[in-house]
Amino acid sequence: MSFAPLSRAPTAREPLRIAQSALAVAGGLVAWVVLLGPLLTLLWHLGPHALVVALSAPDALGPAGTSLLASAVALVIVVAVGTPVALVIAERGGAVARILEASLLVVLLMPPLVIGLLLVFMVGPLTPIGGLLARVGLDATNTFTALVIAEVYEAAPYFVLAAAAAFAAADHDVVVQARLLGDSPWRAFWRAMVPEVAGELATALSIAWARAIGAFGAVIIVAYHPYGLPMQIWTTLNETGLPTALPYAVVLLVVALPFPLLAYARGRHARR
Repeated sequence: MSFAPLSRAPTAREPLRIAQSALAVAGGLVAWVVLLGPLLTLLWHLGPHALVVALSAPDALGPAGTSLLASAVALVIVVAVGTPVALVIAERGGAVARILEASLLVVLLMPPLVIGLLLVFMVGPLTPIGGLLARVGLDATNTFTALVIAEVYEAAPYFVLAAAAAFAAADHDVVVQARLLGDSPWRAFWRAMVPEVAGELATALSIAWARAIGAFGAVIIVAYHPYGLPMQIWTTLNETGLPTALPYAVVLLVVALPFPLLAYARGRHARR
């Protein structure tokens, strides 16, 4: 004796669920197009031939090298100085941690152009700090040093606050266990804490990298020279117009995006 397969009768809510799914997909596609619209427009208006011609000019890629080197140096400084600050905020608590956190928020919320103006008063050539830096060959106005300083100020709050949140949410028992097994504080931090928050730290680094290599507001005030990519885009736009500036925008995206995308993939892998 055989039985015919039973088919589930459609419920009254099934058409509603289908309609909701269709609306969600349509909304997602619209949001995707809107968010990536500027990038799609850039690729639409800039053909491969125009890109090759523009970037084959003498020293056309010099600003890219300047931006990569300055951002790498800035990121090393941000990590070296910012990691202890993040640990204090995450683990110490109290008034000192809150003051540090509030100070970083103030820097983060300040317009980059204002940061640049204030840096002139802090490290300009006529200030005590600026004079001290000049004596050791690190003049902080329109130099590579000035570019690094501007990038550090624009990027550091993003890394420190994100790293502090990661350290605060970590399982500190693994560090305690490492210390009980005889590890020094530094060894316990490196072997137990860092792997625990590797994904979040990668995300914090990627944000800081994107902020550093794309820094413009503070840079245009204190480091007009040497040209990094944002300044190259700005000056080319002013001197010869939008079509000639677009290739440098592509270069900035090419050098800026791989690290954040790899960090995002690393973070996703670490959270599994």
